[in-house]
Amino acid sequence: MDRRRFLAQGAAATTAAALPLRLLAADAPLVPVRIDMREQVGPLPHIWAECAGSDRAAITMRESWRRDLDRWKREAGLKRVRFHGILNDELGVYAPTILSRGKSAPNFQNIDHVYDGLIEHGVSPYVELGFMPKALASGTASFGFYGGNVTPPTSLDAWGAFIGELVRHLVDRYGLAEVRKWPFEVWNEPNLMSFWTGTQAQYFDLYKTTAVAIKSVDSQLQVGGPSTSSTAWLPEFLGYCTANNAPLDFVASHVYAGDNQSKLFGPGSALPQADVIPEAVRRARAAIDATAFKGKPFWLSEWSCDSPAMIAHILTQCLPHAHAMSHWVLSGTYEELGVANYLLKEGDMGFATIVQGIALPSFNTYRLLHALGTTRLAASGPALASRRRDGSVAALVWNLADVKQPGGIPGASRTREVHGDAKRLAVDLAGARPGQPVRVRYVDQSRGSPMPAWRAMGSPQNPRLDQIEALRRSAEIASPVMMRLDASRRLVLDLPPEGVALIELAA
Repeated sequence: MDRRRFLAQGAAATTAAALPLRLLAADAPLVPVRIDMREQVGPLPHIWAECAGSDRAAITMRESWRRDLDRWKREAGLKRVRFHGILNDELGVYAPTILSRGKSAPNFQNIDHVYDGLIEHGVSPYVELGFMPKALASGTASFGFYGGNVTPPTSLDAWGAFIGELVRHLVDRYGLAEVRKWPFEVWNEPNLMSFWTGTQAQYFDLYKTTAVAIKSVDSQLQVGGPSTSSTAWLPEFLGYCTANNAPLDFVASHVYAGDNQSKLFGPGSALPQADVIPEAVRRARAAIDATAFKGKPFWLSEWSCDSPAMIAHILTQCLPHAHAMSHWVLSGTYEELGVANYLLKEGDMGFATIVQGIALPSFNTYRLLHALGTTRLAASGPALASRRRDGSVAALVWNLADVKQPGGIPGASRTREVHGDAKRLAVDLAGARPGQPVRVRYVDQSRGSPMPAWRAMGSPQNPRLDQIEALRRSAEIASPVMMRLDASRRLVLDLPPEGVALIELAA
């Protein structure tokens, strides 16, 4: 960024984002952070922008959902979207109709509407293949009020033929070059009875049948699994693929900070919740690399967090191990657990990052992450530093707090447990000039959050349209504060618990 433009943009906003916390005492202990602007340590892949999750396929045709998608694409650089239910009977994918005189046959009209919508809005599908069309299903067990059938197929041959027909249709409609970019993930969380009534062995056979059907269309199409909850079944799944010559281009699984640690890591484990996802991802990477599939991409195709600093910490720790981190979910137009009876509320609000166009602190954290460059700079302490293509430097720093994350039924808790204190970060910028101007933008539970304005309105559970518009404005990230490095090339920032700050220096 041109220095003159950098100064002009920041000067008008010097006092626009005053800290919402009482200033710490001048002698408060400093948390040291060091960023060496002279030392590049490799690329900085934006693994957080590769994909985001979103309920089920039918929801993507809603106007409110598509508006939220546009923001994720425009302001956070989103590339793909993953969701359940592309094969649900509610889309009429393989269902009898009056026009067909009660006969079931593949019908891809609504699949086209869903994927056309994604492509028209500038993103690609991450194809989660599920659930089971009733015409192919061996039972009637279902998930969600939308009735996604979660039973194995009556015939693997019939299922494989159906998948082959679907993939050929996608290639005919969107072109082979485009569909080769789409990861095909087989099912969702088959280790949970809520999503799969079959056995592990039945899922593995389903996986191989599906993968072979996809590869029969084109060998370069990408297919992966097992898409399990809590990174379960990875050694068994990798062993099955090896022993049965099942195609595997990437490995996918899920983990949440509130998952049962005894099941994840063994009895007695008691990691801070901020470290649960990084440790699970590290172990998943090690499990993959201990097999013939060493080096295959690992997609954490579901995870979530509502704390800005925890998001920054988790992503930074996962960078060496994950190809992509798909945040669940991008929009509050979300009905997996039923239709919520609130827009905003105190406590745990579930997984959404934007609600009716109102940005929550989690989404605004992704906006700051999107501002990072693609070359990583050396840093120590709570920091992720980068150089952009134009030579400018952008670094995210944070004050990590222990924040209990949603477990069980997201959105059920009326309280939010935060254990942490405001901290003063002493950020040393080696390679900068003494007195060099910097811009700083903040996100925490007060700044870049609708909650203070919402509380001032009287905490309406379902705000009026005019209130929603006011909340949208209040949730924007404030204009940057203009500061200067001291004579030692140091910047001192006060951050509340969970807070993050983006530091920007012109080239």
